Amino acid sequence: MVHGQGGVKFQNWAKTYGSSPELYFQPTSVEEIREILDLARQRDKRVKVVGGGHSPSDIACTDDFMIQMGKMNRVLKVDKEKQQVTVEGGIFLSDLNVELSKHGLALANLGAVSEVAAAGVIGTGTHNTGIKHGILPTQVVALTLLTASGEILECSESINADIFQAARLHLGCLGVVLTVTFQCVPQFHLHEVAFPSTLTEVLDHLDEHLKRSQYFRFLWFPHSENVSVIYQDPTNKPPSSSASWWWDYAVGYYLLEFLLWISTFVPSLVCWINRFFFWLLFSSRVENIAISYKIFNYECRFKQHVQDWAIPIEKTKEALLELKAALENNPKMVAHYPVEVRFARGDEIWLSPCFQRDSCYMNIIMYRPYGKNVPRLNYWLTYEGIMKKHGGRPHWAKAHSCTRKDFEKMYPAFPKFCSIREKLDPTGIFLNAYLEKVFY
Repeated sequence: MVHGQGGVKFQNWAKTYGSSPELYFQPTSVEEIREILDLARQRDKRVKVVGGGHSPSDIACTDDFMIQMGKMNRVLKVDKEKQQVTVEGGIFLSDLNVELSKHGLALANLGAVSEVAAAGVIGTGTHNTGIKHGILPTQVVALTLLTASGEILECSESINADIFQAARLHLGCLGVVLTVTFQCVPQFHLHEVAFPSTLTEVLDHLDEHLKRSQYFRFLWFPHSENVSVIYQDPTNKPPSSSASWWWDYAVGYYLLEFLLWISTFVPSLVCWINRFFFWLLFSSRVENIAISYKIFNYECRFKQHVQDWAIPIEKTKEALLELKAALENNPKMVAHYPVEVRFARGDEIWLSPCFQRDSCYMNIIMYRPYGKNVPRLNYWLTYEGIMKKHGGRPHWAKAHSCTRKDFEKMYPAFPKFCSIREKLDPTGIFLNAYLEKVFY
């Protein structure tokens, strides 16, 4: 008999969302998960599956039953010929990266954080950057799903193909993802070059930047023209690092947090802070070389609120200049640095923000110095308005104010996803408050 813990408080990584599940389970087998689902049905409870708890929204919260998949975290199979790996849904990418490198393999693209579970990463549509690369779920070639009824479905392009296109970005509402098979590539090193530029230069020559570097992104410093351009490209050069505790931590974290805290009393300081830190940390050329996952991942030191929407790539310049103008016209509205701009290839995954279009992701951020919330409503609503106007779609893991009406307009395949969800989970056992806004 599987046992659930009472009295567990769940909080996401940024401590911006949390819940108190009635029972908290850490199953070690499919049988145990089936038992939990049976118990939930008997007691008329819902079930939420959680991985690393990194999503900056309430997508993983529930007051009913919570299943944490951390004990189902094995690498099940490495197929060197096909360069594919099959893992249990609860494995953290940080562990998978190390395992893959032992076999001379790697994932072709990764998000900024690897303390996240494989099933969660695909379920929320995690992305990085690079116009030749899709969001992380595009690297999935097969998965197995335990449905509400206790049935196990194998899904791929050739088996249960419809369910596969839904389940590659599943929002946690189709069932429990037991295993995921990723398409890998041979292990590689990346050479990262960061250099200063201006917003005008980058937006006027966007196509050239996209062609010049396989993983190109840039950071814009609001209330200024300052931009840090970041190129990452495969290399055979030996590893080298420019990391330093003084600049990365003493200045880039401790001093910044203190100044941002002071700015909560004097908001006009934010413009000065953004310029000062660009000059301190981003105004010269910096290079790093390391194994791919060490370059893709960077440490999120700050607790933060974020929004991240994908717009059609041809709208990048217009949307960013509109955001800049909105900040200039509203001196009371402040924006922390950076606005991070990344790119992704279009795909055919039904609920992918990049469904059938190459996209630009524009990520805005407000830090919480010493856990203190900084007023952000104006900035948030202005940004959402600009994103919606340009056909934007929000990143599923992040907080947004969209409802079913919005999603029906944004996603041509939304009705198809809904009908599969209703077929696989007719009683809504896998729903929660976040998902009710999406589907009802």
